[in-house]
Amino acid sequence: MTEKISVAVLYGGKSTEHEVSVHSAQTVCRLLRQSGKYDVLPVFINKQGFWFLQTQCGFAAPDDRPVTPVISPEGSLFLPQENVFLRPQVYFPVLHGSNGEDGTIQGLLETLDAAYVGCGVLASAWAMDKEAAKAAAREEGVPVLPYQKISRGAAYDKAALEAWAAQTGYPVFVKPVRLGSSVGVTKVLSAETLHQAVAFALRFDTDALVEKGVENPREVFCGLLGEGENLRSSLCGELKNPSGGFFDYQAKYITQGGCETSVPADLPPQTQQEIRRCSERIFKALRGSGLARADFLAGQDGKVWFSEINTIPGLSETSLYPQLFEASGVPYPQVLDELISLALQVHRRRATLAMERAG
Repeated sequence: MTEKISVAVLYGGKSTEHEVSVHSAQTVCRLLRQSGKYDVLPVFINKQGFWFLQTQCGFAAPDDRPVTPVISPEGSLFLPQENVFLRPQVYFPVLHGSNGEDGTIQGLLETLDAAYVGCGVLASAWAMDKEAAKAAAREEGVPVLPYQKISRGAAYDKAALEAWAAQTGYPVFVKPVRLGSSVGVTKVLSAETLHQAVAFALRFDTDALVEKGVENPREVFCGLLGEGENLRSSLCGELKNPSGGFFDYQAKYITQGGCETSVPADLPPQTQQEIRRCSERIFKALRGSGLARADFLAGQDGKVWFSEINTIPGLSETSLYPQLFEASGVPYPQVLDELISLALQVHRRRATLAMERAG
């Protein structure tokens, strides 16, 4: 009988996407357990940043046991109440947004010398920064929309920004540079609300982008799985908002029927191929590994612009990422198997490089 692989699933966290993370992780834990291949360790991180080992993946529960990540020959998770160390073979971060998708948890796992699913420190931080990701896309020849950056604590020329927005044409979208799930994003229709939207975005991050909007855009997505020459892109999907507005956090996660998914998207074959090609080029340029979802805007004239890339996309069964690969002929349990297998390969590769340097 094959020995099970121990997988510590990390979720929750100090993020505005805390609740979404828990829902994603519940699906991941359930599918891993159902496969019979894995010994699943559900590790909940509360909003204060404390870690707890749970019996069942979810929100805080009375039987949660405090656990601490440590650098120790005995293991990388320590249960102080039992004086017991655990040694997961793989960590699976399902931590959306800040303190999870931005390279911070990846840096901790690197320090613990642990195998982990997904992008490394550099790719995670790079992708999380919308401006940096757009710069990488532009270097790869992928179109991006014009934007201006405003920083907290630095005075900006309000008249110049108003003139740029007027020349660019309303609507413009104001968004935090390093945040996901449309948190802090405002659709601005005139100069009267422009600076208020900038101030709102800067409540969530030290930098904000003011980006040109697209008239009646289609929001199109592409999933990525693997790395390097073994990287695969999925068929494209689309989010549709029945209300006709843009996809803020409320529409995505709270309002029932706030958005609908169409997978695969009804796109011309050449447009779909172009989005897939661009997604792969951006992911490779960022030195990505494991998984990601690349987001694009498609205009009514057929033009396509890169929007952002998420290295830990939603992973519940109703999330786009699993749907994209299901539509592409890769069942969700197989996606999880491949991600864990790749995490172990990457860790072995890093260990080999370390030994070669020492030698």
